[in-house]
Amino acid sequence: MTKILVTGATGTIGKHIVSSLAAAGSEVRALVRDPDTASLPAGVEAVRGDLSAPETLEPALRGVRSVYLMWPGIPVEPGVVERIAGHAEHVVYLSADVTDLADGERPTIYHQEIERLIRASGLRWTFVRAIDFATNTLAWADQIKRGVVRWPYGRAARSLIHERDIADVAVHALTTPGHDKAKYLITGPEAITHADQVRIIGEAIGREVRWEDLPPDIAREQLTAAWGNPEFVAARLKAWAGFVDTPERVTDTVEQLLGRPARTFRAWAEEHAGDFR
Repeated sequence: MTKILVTGATGTIGKHIVSSLAAAGSEVRALVRDPDTASLPAGVEAVRGDLSAPETLEPALRGVRSVYLMWPGIPVEPGVVERIAGHAEHVVYLSADVTDLADGERPTIYHQEIERLIRASGLRWTFVRAIDFATNTLAWADQIKRGVVRWPYGRAARSLIHERDIADVAVHALTTPGHDKAKYLITGPEAITHADQVRIIGEAIGREVRWEDLPPDIAREQLTAAWGNPEFVAARLKAWAGFVDTPERVTDTVEQLLGRPARTFRAWAEEHAGDFR
């Protein structure tokens, strides 16, 4: 048996990775900021550590063979990869579609840098490059509760992926052979427009929810005020505009790896209906 360290162990994806590994009998160690308050399955070892402070990772890495690494959007710390390479043999890194994100978008920058560091580290590596998450539509929750979503580019078609599919692919890469130097681009099974995503969420909660297209100039102003980064907002608007005429790509990578189709957006909406009521 080999010990697996999971970072982001209580997060949206990490919690599913931890649960799946523990259920399969893997020896799991969870990196958390506060072991006393972390809610983890029985048998999972919680160890204190913080990715923003690489020196805190040493206790968590001792005796570990594989690491699931996610990066929470903080400045890149090269020492994290160096310390992982000093202990582990294999890292599965949750990345993004770094070949196709809009120029100026922050995730492209830090994902590319961390991938570069991992490649140069001597570790065996697997990159799980996930298209945008279905969970990001939770940003509409307050508007959906009011019955109307005002957002730009209602005809932009996105191939959002369920967080449990991301977790299942990561677990597969951590626990089965043959994934060294693999770069898996994973998406949902179809591209669905913003407006249809809202309609599907409305059907899941049993209430009609209207879509109103927000003019891009107004969206730019509102999103800049909310997100605080004009370049990021501009990149997002540019990407969404592009998805109106050219839907976001769809891959069958989840099915190829796991032997079953990726979960649909409707399945995600039904699972998360309570978040929108």
